[in-house]
Amino acid sequence: MTITESKSKRFRVNRRQIKSNIEQITALPLSELRKDWQTRFGSPPMHRAGDLLRRVLAWRVQAEAYGGFDAATQRLLSKDDTKLHTAPQPGMRLAREWAGRRHEVVVLDGRIIYEGQTFGSLSAVARHITGQRWNGPRFFGLRGANAR
Repeated sequence: MTITESKSKRFRVNRRQIKSNIEQITALPLSELRKDWQTRFGSPPMHRAGDLLRRVLAWRVQAEAYGGFDAATQRLLSKDDTKLHTAPQPGMRLAREWAGRRHEVVVLDGRIIYEGQTFGSLSAVARHITGQRWNGPRFFGLRGANAR
């Protein structure tokens, strides 16, 4: 089969059938979702949440019919050196184990709350906890060697 044939075949997908499959998926309990996955794709993932498995299964059904990620997205996902740079967003809770103790902060608009005290940055909190200068995002695992 040539690339042109494969593309034209992909576009001849019966959209009603795909929609029907997805509607059926939304009504299945978790045990049936796992059986459906097993039938279609082999060993099912061990998601505990039915909603997550429904979403993944629906995506896989559509990807199989219409094609998965485009080439640019596949390249991005295959990169091993993708660095995690997450900016702290208001409402985030960040935790770090340090010196045998769990330290938790809450990020609010323009300030950080730690043990009832207000700080201007994650770095200020990290300095308060350790007594040393730290890059706050790195200390709380948002980037670099401590990123999880």
